[in-house]
Amino acid sequence: MHIPDNYLSPQTCAVLTAVMVPAWAVSIHKIRKELPKEKVAMMGAAAALSFIGMMFNVPLPGGTTGHAVGGTLAAILLGPYAACISISTALLLQALLFGDGGILAFGANCFNMALVLPFIGCALYRLLTRRAVTEKRRIIAAGVASYVGINAAALCAAIEFGIQPMLFRNAAGIPLYCPYGLSVSIPAMMGGHLTIFGIAEVVFTVLILAFCDRVGAADFTVDSGRSVRTASAGSPLRGVRKDSASGGRKLGVLIAVLIIFTPVGLLAEGTAWGEWSTEEVASAAGFTPAGMAKGFDWSALFPDYSVGSLPPWFGYVLSAVIGAAVLVILFKLFSQKTAR
Repeated sequence: MHIPDNYLSPQTCAVLTAVMVPAWAVSIHKIRKELPKEKVAMMGAAAALSFIGMMFNVPLPGGTTGHAVGGTLAAILLGPYAACISISTALLLQALLFGDGGILAFGANCFNMALVLPFIGCALYRLLTRRAVTEKRRIIAAGVASYVGINAAALCAAIEFGIQPMLFRNAAGIPLYCPYGLSVSIPAMMGGHLTIFGIAEVVFTVLILAFCDRVGAADFTVDSGRSVRTASAGSPLRGVRKDSASGGRKLGVLIAVLIIFTPVGLLAEGTAWGEWSTEEVASAAGFTPAGMAKGFDWSALFPDYSVGSLPPWFGYVLSAVIGAAVLVILFKLFSQKTAR
């Protein structure tokens, strides 16, 4: 779902970035006003989880791949405004250092994965848990919400792709950017997300949320003060009763374990739909759109999570370490500046 540069017109990118600017501003205002220092610092963990989750590529029959995002997970843990900033920061780091997602398309990727996904996912989660519920129902609600959230984001990306040949053509009627219309982009994007990739998002969200509840990391959850109870004893969730510092350390261990296993994402061969190289587009469409051939080109320091001549698996692990560490440090510093 990471849209590369030159798939969308500069006009489309500008509009979506313009939408994100007030979204970022409001989110930062909400964070400064509502989140205590500890929860702001934990945004780094949420961003790191999203960053790492997006490295676990899942194959789809036909040679394409996809991944979980963790947008609803971040929104459940810290609220949608904090999720917006956390996911946006992870996406920015991916684009700048690893070439995953475009620089000009950054606003579009944030619109899909840092705005639509967490806000829709969180709204549905809160709707399904608006009264006192069991721990089991809370987990089920998180799964349903994450599935709907990622598919809403995928639909937005499909529409953004699909309107390009309708709006941006040369004098001969040849598309300048993404060459596939809505009749192709929507089935192609939604086919994978309604099935395999949506399930991956559910599994990622449910397992990590359950882990946070069990070890006490859910103490930083925005909704932890709501009336969420276990079915058996009517007491607060296990995680809410545990020491939050201990839970935070255990969450750090989980992140480290996930980093070690990130090379599993290399086993999925193929490229995600809509993320092909210029050569792959020319081979599939029969021509290279002019906007892609002469578009913006960014040289990332660690392209595709590779590090020089190091083995791919080692480069993947090192990239995950760098990404997670940078995100945790950034939000630690952010918490010092913004928290109440």
